[in-house]
Parts: sequence; structure tokens; C-alpha cells
Amino acid sequence: MLTIILLLIASYLLGAIPFGLWIGKIFFKKNLHDYGSGNTGTTNTFRILGVKAGISVFAFDLLKGTLATLLPLFFHINGVSPLIFGLLAVIGHTFSIFDRFKGGKAVATSAGVILGFSPLFLIYLLVVFIIVLWLFSMISLSSVIGAVFALLGILIFPSIGFILTSYDLLFSIIIFVLAIIIILRHRTNLKRIKNHCESLVPFGLNLSKQKEHNMLCYFYNFT
Repeated sequence: MLTIILLLIASYLLGAIPFGLWIGKIFFKKNLHDYGSGNTGTTNTFRILGVKAGISVFAFDLLKGTLATLLPLFFHINGVSPLIFGLLAVIGHTFSIFDRFKGGKAVATSAGVILGFSPLFLIYLLVVFIIVLWLFSMISLSSVIGAVFALLGILIFPSIGFILTSYDLLFSIIIFVLAIIIILRHRTNLKRIKNHCESLVPFGLNLSKQKEHNMLCYFYNFT
């Protein structure tokens, strides 16, 4: 029991490591809280620190979710689902004890949890993410729609035997919780999308015709 408790705490602490914040401070002498959206996640890191830093933060944030999910396997723990450990990593990422309980929007870390438990389900979500990103040029919208498709997947796939061969109540609950966290953390992004002021990646079709450099958009807080 003590081992399980310690590993659950370790999962939270692992998820709480603010890689974006630390990489910005150590290698770029920049505090991400003072730039762009003020968020320490992947999107703001790409925007402020560049592609290399953004890729690094994405990889670290994803892998900490995967590592937390695999901790029970490494330590031969039975009786507690790996998903619980992964969920604690996501909570740590979102409310980091190392960053005054601030954090990112949980997309990369949630993906890492799914990678550790159901890699094929993650591939399905990545396909959705990439298609939406190409069509609309927005990471935020791609993340939210990916969360919605995750919910649809856990409802539909077991009934047709595609990717998920049977209904798993705990997996469904965890996916539901992760999706809700992602959607709620993107509320301000959705508001900006509605006002055609969301930040864009430098590729794709931008079908919704966002105008992030329009002067009116500077009245909105970037996240």
C-alpha cells in the first residue's frame, strides 16, 4: 500500500514538472508567464521560444504522461489501474506545485497517458488532430475537436469492435475527465475563435478565416 501511495504522489510530481517554464528560464532567459498567453504549455512555447523549444516541451510533456501511466508496470503494482497514475500526472501538469498551481492545458500530457494505455486509440486521435489542424490552422481547435472525438470513440468503437474491443468503464471515465479538462482549459480560445482572433500555425487552410493580426484582436487576451 505504501508503495502505491508513493507512486501516486510521484505521478503527480512527475506531471507537475513545468518543462516549458524551466526551459524558457534556463536556456532563453524568458519567463513564459510574461509572454504571449502566459501559458507554459506547448503552444505558447512554440510561439515565444521557437520550434526546437516547442518540440522539446511537447515531447517532455507527452512522455511524463506516458511514464506515469507505466509506473505500475515498472514496479509490478496490481490492484490500481495505470490510468489513475496517468490522471494524476495530468492534474499535476494542470495544477503544478512547482509553478504556484498554474500549468498547461493538458493536451500533450493527456496524449502521453493514452499512449501508455492504448497506443492505437492515440493514433486515431492524432489523425483527427492533424486533419483539423490542416483545415483550420489552429492547435486549440484541433485539441478541442480531438477531445470530442475521444468521447465519440469510447462510445462507438467498442460497439463495432474497432480499436477498442470492449467497453472499459474506467478507461471511459478517464477519457471523459481528460476531455472535459482539455475543453474547459480552452474556453478563452473558443471565445477568440468565435471572434476570428485565434492564433494560427503558419500552415494549413485557415477555413474559418481567423485574423490574428487584426488590430481588434489585440483587445482579447491570448492564451
